Amino acid sequence: MNKEIVKIFDTTLRDGEQSPGASMNIEEKIQIAIGLQKLNVDIIEAGFAAASVGDFEAIENISKVIETSTVCSLARALGRDIKAAGDAIAHAKHKRIHTFIATSAIHMKYKLKMSPDQVIQKAVEAVSYAKTFTDDVEFSCEDAGRSEMSFLKEILDAVIEAGATTLNIPDTVGYRLPAEMGKMIKELHDFVSNRAILSVHCHNDLGLAVANSLECIQNGARQIECTVNGLGERAGNAAMEEIVMALKTRADFFKGLDTNINTKEIYPMSRLIANITGIVPQPNKAIVGKNAFAHESGIHQDGVLKHQETYEIIKPEDIGLNNANTIVLGKLSGRHAFKEKIESLGYRLSKEELDQSFGRFKLLADKKKEIFDDDLRAIISDEIIKIPKAFELVNLQISDCMTGVPSAAMSIRYKEKEITDAGIGNGTMDAIFKTIDRISDINGELKDYKVTAVTKGKDALAKVTVKVSFDHALPVFTGHGLSIDTMIASAKAYINALNTYIFEKENRNKRDRGGI
Repeated sequence: MNKEIVKIFDTTLRDGEQSPGASMNIEEKIQIAIGLQKLNVDIIEAGFAAASVGDFEAIENISKVIETSTVCSLARALGRDIKAAGDAIAHAKHKRIHTFIATSAIHMKYKLKMSPDQVIQKAVEAVSYAKTFTDDVEFSCEDAGRSEMSFLKEILDAVIEAGATTLNIPDTVGYRLPAEMGKMIKELHDFVSNRAILSVHCHNDLGLAVANSLECIQNGARQIECTVNGLGERAGNAAMEEIVMALKTRADFFKGLDTNINTKEIYPMSRLIANITGIVPQPNKAIVGKNAFAHESGIHQDGVLKHQETYEIIKPEDIGLNNANTIVLGKLSGRHAFKEKIESLGYRLSKEELDQSFGRFKLLADKKKEIFDDDLRAIISDEIIKIPKAFELVNLQISDCMTGVPSAAMSIRYKEKEITDAGIGNGTMDAIFKTIDRISDINGELKDYKVTAVTKGKDALAKVTVKVSFDHALPVFTGHGLSIDTMIASAKAYINALNTYIFEKENRNKRDRGGI
């Protein structure tokens, strides 16, 4: 039987980045886009080109490296937004512009201060202009969940005539229940017929984003807008992995429906997003949470050992998680075994990246008895994000408050020169960060600090994520650090944020001078 495909429109790089603290730099966005292509998502919404120079450049660079997925930019129903979007995706092999305007009475009256007829005119003009850049144009009715059905039909009819090929119906504030969303999509599907693809974008304010999306699929939606790990502003978006695995696992219910997603890339992609954003899915998160395939109950353990399907409806290996084959490398492992292993995890590294990653692996193997897959993922993810290292930690010594005044002494390499200094603070961490400030002569203000264990055991790698503002200015920069020693990981994370700040500042200065 031929399957009917539900398209996956991934907005991790756009709506997902709107999660508080989930901002990403250009290099990180490129790596995520490459991962999404490996995941085989149909459309990558790479950003909002008119929002900032950084967003424009990220979309432009992503457009140059993505071969198979469609690259999309969001744009308001404004000429300048649409031009920015069209220019940003110009190099993409497959390109889309996603334009939108609010359609609910409350938004039109208080936010837009426009009449319904004016809104329709703006929508038609936006779609018509977008068509001059690409044939693939998506139109969204912002706050469709609270819009009048008669008006939705009127504006959708008009934008179809103008050339829109996908029509998105967002539940922007996560207000609707599954039965309500299903009824709305059924009526619109019957109205639109085969003139365009119907899409939904459900928010999770009531914890119903996935349920609403699945109900919409049952009623005719053939594109779902979602994010990896359910990232997004407020309570987030529909989680891509949950929608995809629901369709796959309950194929008996969703008869004849499937996605193009390579499900074996789901877990690696989830870990990449978590490593870059520092937002780790809660342990009991469906599909990708740490406990999703853990069994503590004796009854459950006994059942799974006798027959996996007694308590597992999804095989871990179906999402790229192979618990039976995680401890295979150690300090005696060679380069060939390392290369084979990381390729089995889905990574393809250049010779330089392989050499750097292998060197970090050997250093870790000297200190850590067991090397897990997630250790390798953390090392490689850290390596492939190429932010130039203006400052690099060479050595760190600390004394904590148990032995006197908290202090830190460290050596940092800057432009082939080692600089050594020391400082005190209100605690060990504060002393480390103040010493880095002294050496770099750049003042940072710590906004957030998070430490997680990459794997299990007393010798687990510590993954530290910090968010720092420098020189009393916005934006806030994210830094990551890895080490068995949490203090060293913290110093590395702070220096990583500092390097990102310097990199972005230099690029901004080049742009101001017309250099790039």
